[in-house]
Amino acid sequence: MTPSEPLAAGSAAPPSDVYDVALLDLDGVVYVGPEAVPGVPDALAAARTAGMRLGFVTNNAARTPDEVAHHLTELGVPAAADDVITSSQAAATVVAGLLAPGARVLPVGGPGVAAALTAAGLVVVDRAEDEPAAVVQGYGPGVGWVQLAEAIVAIRNGARHVATNLDATIPSPRGPLPGNGAMVRVVTDVTGQAPLVTGKPDPAMHAECVRRTGARRPLVVGDRLDTDIEGARRAGAASLLVFSGVTDPATLLAARPDHRPDLLSADAAGLLTPHPAVVAEGQGRRCRSWTARPAEADDVLVLEADGPEDEGDGDELDGLRALCVAHWARHPADGAPARIVPRGERAAAGLERWGLVPDGTAA
Repeated sequence: MTPSEPLAAGSAAPPSDVYDVALLDLDGVVYVGPEAVPGVPDALAAARTAGMRLGFVTNNAARTPDEVAHHLTELGVPAAADDVITSSQAAATVVAGLLAPGARVLPVGGPGVAAALTAAGLVVVDRAEDEPAAVVQGYGPGVGWVQLAEAIVAIRNGARHVATNLDATIPSPRGPLPGNGAMVRVVTDVTGQAPLVTGKPDPAMHAECVRRTGARRPLVVGDRLDTDIEGARRAGAASLLVFSGVTDPATLLAARPDHRPDLLSADAAGLLTPHPAVVAEGQGRRCRSWTARPAEADDVLVLEADGPEDEGDGDELDGLRALCVAHWARHPADGAPARIVPRGERAAAGLERWGLVPDGTAA
């Protein structure tokens, strides 16, 4: 695989046989809301049986590592607190390095934010009148006007604004809902001050998980391009994108270079299966029976599949893999929406399955 063509090399063996540690995001990867992604606990158990170790790296700051580990264990993914790295911990480490021991800090978010600050030797306060030296803002489902108002007043009075992450949304059974980034924007719109951001894609969180696990060949598994995949690239790790969370195929096709993953799967069960390579074929790209090639029209790709669909023919993402590599080869330095023309019933059905709209240009 070359830097210009992510996804191209694939993995001839299952990733659980190739990589020693999976660094797993949680929301949208292991669970969505309170429930596990179907089949994922069994898949992670099988990956462990194959010798792969698991670490959990989450931008969700609402809960403590103990609470996260307990939830994972209840879902059938046994975990200890030391297996979990949260963005609250990353923020607390950064803030403790910026301020004197015992400095006052105002937390905004779930209990995980305050717990991490206390563990880092900082004093948690809940009012702007307590003159905090910093405001640390993380996700919490109970965050409302009162907490945001206290944060805004404290920042206007000179407190440093630190955000655990800027994820605009979080996945839920009801679809994407507002994440910490949406709430951070409320604060910055009023104060006019950009926060210091400490969570993914900053490589510190993945680096800490690598340190704890002793990983030599880590694989980042995530559902977000701007945190998980970019974070993997910045940490020098390989990445597996899953479609069980917020990213969809159209967003992936339009990804900028540092948001392009090395592997692709419907969910984390992709740790257990080989991933096909995407090879050059003339001006186009082929993945098993699927081909994406340039049309005569400018910047249009024609997608087609050889023969009728066969039960053993790929995992329903081969055509998307071919499209991604072909499109990115034409846009090596920038992200751009893909224009696609299907040729044949299988190609048309593939675009419909992936939620992609045909361009309509004659091939």
